[in-house]
Formats: sequence, C-alpha cells, structure tokens
Amino acid sequence: MESQIIAPELERLIGFEQLPRAHGLALIKGLMRAHLEDFRVAETLSFEPDDQGAHWLLQVRKTGANTEWVARRLAALTGVAVRDIGYAGLKDRQAVATQWFSLPLGEGPVPDWSPLAAEGMEVLACRRHGRKLRRGAIAWNSFELRLRELSGDLDALPARLSAMAAGGVPNYFGPQRFGRDAGNLARAHHLLSARPGRGQRLSRYQRGLLLSAARSALFNQVLARRVELECWNQALPGERLQLAGSHSHFLAEVIDDSITNRVTSGDLSPTGPLCGTGDSLVDGELAALEIEILAPWADWIDGLGRAGLRAERRALILRPLDLDWEMEEGACLRLTFRLPAGAYATSVVRELGDWWEPAGGGTGARAAADSSDSGKAVAAPGAGIE
Repeated sequence: MESQIIAPELERLIGFEQLPRAHGLALIKGLMRAHLEDFRVAETLSFEPDDQGAHWLLQVRKTGANTEWVARRLAALTGVAVRDIGYAGLKDRQAVATQWFSLPLGEGPVPDWSPLAAEGMEVLACRRHGRKLRRGAIAWNSFELRLRELSGDLDALPARLSAMAAGGVPNYFGPQRFGRDAGNLARAHHLLSARPGRGQRLSRYQRGLLLSAARSALFNQVLARRVELECWNQALPGERLQLAGSHSHFLAEVIDDSITNRVTSGDLSPTGPLCGTGDSLVDGELAALEIEILAPWADWIDGLGRAGLRAERRALILRPLDLDWEMEEGACLRLTFRLPAGAYATSVVRELGDWWEPAGGGTGARAAADSSDSGKAVAAPGAGIE
C-alpha cells in the first residue's frame, strides 16, 4: 500500500488472493505469464465498422504495453489529442493483446504506422467508421492462456474445469483493477476521504481508475460473502436478476421454479452492487445483507456518490464460453475461452489453484493498473471495469 498507516477500511477488505473459491480448495499451483505470449487476449467488437466517416478504427496487437500508453503513442504519431482517441476497453500490459482504437483522422491519407513496431505494437487492420469508439462496445474477449510448472492434483483438473464450464465461477473483479500491491485502493481511500477542495490533483483517467478500484473492491466483498453462504449462484427473494448478454435487470420479489431454472440454465444471474448514490435496487433480507456487509465502507459509498456515480448492479455469475483445455509438454495447461466485456480471466483461473508471476511482472513505465477486461476506466455510469 502507498501509505505506511493502513486505514481500518483497507484492513477489512478481503484481498483478491484471499477471496473464497466456489468450486472447492485449490487443486494446483503454477506459474502464470512466464512469457508475455502465455497470456493472449483479443477483443471482438459488438458492431461492424461502416467503412465511411471521419474516424479510423485501428486493430492493434500490442505486446507489453497497456491501453492508455498505446493511446498516447498513437496521439504522438498522428497529432490527435489523447482525449479524442477512443477504445472499447482496457487490456493488460503483461500480455499479447489485440484491441481496437479510433482516431478522428478525417479524409486524409492513412499515416505510416511502421514506427510503432519498434515499441511492441502492430496495426493489423484499419477501417473507416462514422463515430468515435465508445467504452464497452465489445461482444466478448477471447483468451488463450498457458499455465506452467504445474504441481498438485492434476488428475482432478478435468472435473473441476467441467464444473466451471457448466456452472460458471464467481464474477470477481481481478487484481489488475486494484493496481500493483493493491496500491490503487490506498489512493482511492485518500481520494474518497478527502474534504471537498482538498483532494488529490488527478487527471480524469487517474481519478476514474481509483473510483473504479474502490467500487470494484466493495462488489468483491459482497460476492465473497455470498460465496461463503453458498448462494452466489442462486436467486434470493428481493434479488435483482440480470439477463444474459445484456445489462438489463429486474427485481424478483418472489423466486419460483421458473426463475430458479433460468438461473441454472444461465439465462439469468443474481447481481451484486456497484455502489453509488440512489436507493437500494434490491429488497427485503437481501438488502439487509448487503447493508450489513458494506457498513464498514459507508464513507467510501458516500464518496462515490459525491463523485457522481449512481448505484448499479453487476452479475455475480461469470460463465466462460467455449472453455477448452489440454495438457502440453512440460506440465503446462493451455486454456482457451471467451468472456463478456467487464470480466476477468484471472477470476476464472483462480478457481483452479494458486498462481505466481515472474518477479517484476506488471512494473515499469507502462504499467498503469490496467486490466484484462473491457470495463470503464472513467468515473461514469455503466457496466464494467472495468
């Protein structure tokens, strides 16, 4: 943490590594991101470019660079202001990541992108589009991971993976959201606890990251408690249920067989709070449970409301799509799957076991608490980090 004095609010938080698992104790342990190529992610847009208009959509494959850093490099190369460059979501620095950016280049010729290659970036496609790329405009993210130096109960992996594919995993926000050594939470605490006019001097981007980190940590606390109570994948009376493939949700005051079956099939998911101002969106005993869990962080919730964030909901169940796996030579597990925007691959693999990364991972000039999801990095309403 940044501060040598750890605030009580931070001491109470359950860190990502201590969050309860839904499918049992860790089966294995191993090495994640031994090489950048061991963690690959590629986003698929939720629309087809219209091939006309003043904006260029660039599909960029980046290696060892976070999203904001790439946006700054594109700005420097083209003379476009960073604020005018759009991207649909954040992608991890410690990865080979393919994502889209938009630049308002007008009718002029396409710039020479070759200087980007020396900095770990390659433009794979360039298409015209009528408007700036907006956050969350992603159908899904496709992942390919290699987990190395495995030890433990390898024979039990197929059954665990099958259970995860069938029933999903807790939709925790991953550690990328909280920064190196969870430092973003310490900074978020100072930001949310500051008196008006005496807060940190932050850019809009930095402020958004910190507010998102605090909001995400509170969601994880609620989800962790429901995992402990074994009701994270069940609809409770007074629940807000989210429709699969959308951010739409509705209040279910009574849970009948139809609701239960739709949750089991994956058509609906119970939800947890993305804290902000406004009335509670759940009712009855569930509302009382969430109030109890979040009581230690009342000041944070007030601060999120003052920052303009309204209360929203996020699905508790994350269902990896097309989950496939194979053991490769040298005790290496290869995983492939797709996740919706705003979900974390790290929250999938933690259901298998405990992982460590090479020393120095996530550090350096380009490391800016980036995430593997497509959520919003700014303090604005909507789903997602993230």
